[in-house]
Amino acid sequence: MASQINQVNNYDALLLVSFGGPEGMDDVIPFLENVLRGRNVPRERMMEVAHHYEMFGGVSPINQQMRYLLDALKPALKEAGIDLPVYWGNRNWTPYLTDEIQQMAADGVESALALMVSAYSSYSGCRQYRENVYKACDQVESGAAPHFDKLRVFYNHPLFISANLDRLQSAIAALPEDQRENVRIAYTAHSLPMSMAQSCDYVKQLEETARLISEQAGLRDDQWDLVYQSRSGRPQDPWLEPDILDHLETLKKSGHEAVVIAPIGFLSDHMEVVFDLDVEARDYCQEHNLHLSRAKTVGIHPDFIAMLVELIRERLDPSVPKRAIGKYPPNHDVCPANCCPAAMRPASAVK
Repeated sequence: MASQINQVNNYDALLLVSFGGPEGMDDVIPFLENVLRGRNVPRERMMEVAHHYEMFGGVSPINQQMRYLLDALKPALKEAGIDLPVYWGNRNWTPYLTDEIQQMAADGVESALALMVSAYSSYSGCRQYRENVYKACDQVESGAAPHFDKLRVFYNHPLFISANLDRLQSAIAALPEDQRENVRIAYTAHSLPMSMAQSCDYVKQLEETARLISEQAGLRDDQWDLVYQSRSGRPQDPWLEPDILDHLETLKKSGHEAVVIAPIGFLSDHMEVVFDLDVEARDYCQEHNLHLSRAKTVGIHPDFIAMLVELIRERLDPSVPKRAIGKYPPNHDVCPANCCPAAMRPASAVK
């Protein structure tokens, strides 16, 4: 049995904070209405996105992915001697953050750590989740909501890099042998409005993650690119580019025969990953005779789970060293007041 760690900071729970997703056809429209509430998105655009879910029986993989994460993380914490109950709450679907934080208060939780399921800094991937947590705390009926501290973003943690590296190498190995040596790698992440991207370190962090993985994979600089997917919003508004489909077209016109798509901007194979890459990108590649292998997201890779345990250990015991590799130091634990301002939010991001 693992010994208890030297717990200096008295946290008594962990909350996983996620986006949420529908789990049946009857959930799809109410879920999308939650996502789009207060945003100027035409109903026809919402119905277009609803069709993506219909192709998969109305089920987004994200909630099941979170259950897998819980099932992997709980025993890993126990093995590490960390005695923290783990809760899970979503922004846009059940289990809702409001309900989960109400339950935490009822269970007597006073101080908790929060894991936002994003490796990178941005409004929609970090700060907005913090705002969601604070709003949910304000709605706790007893008025005795727990205090929350978030875990730092981890784009340059060595175990995050090694988990992604393993996923990439497996995808390369799945290609025909004669296509592997000169394969092009397309690292993908969720596109953001330029107004949002310019107010945070999102792109810089993604570029560093891609560089670190490529370096460890032994790739040449001309073998890989960082591209984007899942753009939404008005066509006239500038977003991060190039889009993955445009990039695939460029590769084909340049004479390339094989590509590996590695969705390093995402932690699990949720709807945007599955639809944008396994449907749209794969259809393009099949139509244009371009060999495609898609790397898995980190999901519940053992290195990723070990990293989460390490991040939690850091906050419980400040004597534990914070690890990071590459150009930049470990990210801050406490976000500055001006960190990742809202700017313009994605209009219809769905998971």
